[in-house]
Amino acid sequence: MGDKVRAKLRVLLNYWIEHNEKHSQEFREWVDQAKALGEVEVGAELLQAAQEMDKATKSLSRALKKLGE
Repeated sequence: MGDKVRAKLRVLLNYWIEHNEKHSQEFREWVDQAKALGEVEVGAELLQAAQEMDKATKSLSRALKKLGE
């Protein structure tokens, strides 16, 4: 892989990681809002989405680490 492409991928991975972390946090904030409306199942789905986002973030972090090796 060329150095320019590797550098671009490193930037993208960092961006995606940060972006996912923000979304995960935002989802979690809306869990309580949904529950306050009585939408318990919606809250549960939002929490599930946050957990899945965290899982994706871990994969991206591992990819970034491997890219640096």
